[in-house]
Amino acid sequence: MAGTRLDPIDRKILAELQADGRMTNVELAKRVGISAPPCLRRVRTLEEQGFIKGYHAEVAPRELGFEVQVFAMVGLSSQAEADLSAFEERCRDWSLVRECHMLNGEVDFMLKCVAPDLSSFQSFLTGQLLTAENVASVKTSLVIRNAKDEPGVPFDVLEERLTVNA
Repeated sequence: MAGTRLDPIDRKILAELQADGRMTNVELAKRVGISAPPCLRRVRTLEEQGFIKGYHAEVAPRELGFEVQVFAMVGLSSQAEADLSAFEERCRDWSLVRECHMLNGEVDFMLKCVAPDLSSFQSFLTGQLLTAENVASVKTSLVIRNAKDEPGVPFDVLEERLTVNA
């Protein structure tokens, strides 16, 4: 099972950094119960092994003038691997698209988009997304409000699973 190759201290380091990536190494070490030098070595190892993908600030889109959030469900004409990859690459170039997920089922991709206003999103929709090669259909849903937005993984569930399977 994923996560079993990490010891409890590594998992605690990941949980603490997920909750607050700005804490100092000294504070992190104190929270996980080890001294600072081995804590820093563990963090660097977790980064090198790909468990920590990066650090970023969570910004408030509305405070920055991005009033509109939309989910766009995209259907493609062709699901050949080359066409799927080409669409994913195109999504990386569109700055309004913040997330792009390939799905199984009726929809090929789910895009999370942000825009300053509806007219900006509409311009993107009609000028770029709908006219993109291989796009057969797009259905959009405007976000009214966000009840939960928690990044990362639920470490309590991981710890519970590891305890049950031990």
